Amino acid sequence: MTAPLLQVRDLAKAYRLPRRQLWEPGAEVQALKGVSFTLERGRSLGIVGESGSGKSTLARLVMALEPPTAGQVLFDGTDLHALPPAELRRARAGFQMVFQDPYGSLDPRRKVGQTVAEPLASLTTVPRVEQRERAAAMLDAVGLRSADLDKYPHEFSGGQRQRIAIARALITQPKLIVADEPVSALDVSVQAQVLNLMQDLQDRYGVAYLFISHDLAVIDLVCDHVIVLQQGRVVEEGEADALFAAPQHAYTRRLLEAVPGGGRR
Repeated sequence: MTAPLLQVRDLAKAYRLPRRQLWEPGAEVQALKGVSFTLERGRSLGIVGESGSGKSTLARLVMALEPPTAGQVLFDGTDLHALPPAELRRARAGFQMVFQDPYGSLDPRRKVGQTVAEPLASLTTVPRVEQRERAAAMLDAVGLRSADLDKYPHEFSGGQRQRIAIARALITQPKLIVADEPVSALDVSVQAQVLNLMQDLQDRYGVAYLFISHDLAVIDLVCDHVIVLQQGRVVEEGEADALFAAPQHAYTRRLLEAVPGGGRR
């Protein structure tokens, strides 16, 4: 039996705050408290919650950018945080990330072709000529042109930059993309275009999304299943249609009430 693509088991993360007195240890803050969920292949799981709920901490742990205090992140049945550095580096080709800020996530000194091909150069043995060919193909897939390979990020709009970031995330043909607030920095008129693009790319490549957002309307549009985080804990989860139609937890209802139209699109 094939293992689920992503399994998060009892994940916890504590941070030690700077100490106020030299002779006293700093206070400990629990950012995540026993979070568990499963994401199947080709599906979209939304993680929602207010600022400070632990969403971005969860993203960093799933991406193995930070170690958990407790718990496991299993990708294709393998505990990412138990892998030696060399094996973790090879595994990273299978899961990539799209960040919130399309301006800050692209190096202004590098041409777009270099940026998009960077994961191939650092995580695979694909020859350099093929790297450029695949970068051109990915730009085409996100609605840009191969001629854009030799341009710099400042020559593009915010929405186009996020398309470049998506192309970079997809170039290793990952099974999972973690998208941390990928449209919150974009104009409302551009958000729908980028979200529709991500759905089209999912249909085309079969990639799964772990989609993190404070905006329930965005989650409602793109996700099959939803998990609601409050102060580092899962307070509600379920299929998107059922959860949005009849939320059970008071915190979820409060989040929905803050969205025009009750969170439905």
